Amino acid sequence: MVEENEKSFSFEEKLDELEKIVNKLETGQVPLDDAIEEFKKAMDLVKECDEKLNSAQEAIAKIVTENNDVIDFDIE
Repeated sequence: MVEENEKSFSFEEKLDELEKIVNKLETGQVPLDDAIEEFKKAMDLVKECDEKLNSAQEAIAKIVTENNDVIDFDIE
């Protein structure tokens, strides 16, 4: 069986899920064991989103380089 975070979700869907988890944890009404599990899911989503952003940055840099334009930018 494929776990939920292993399915092919878009970047935006992952951000939405991350926001839901954060909101849920911020209520303070989540039992500790559930909170730990939700935190693990959130950290996995953060990692996946960070990888996607890094990939996008590399793709943009490649396109700019191929067009002989120099643009220096940082994504924070």
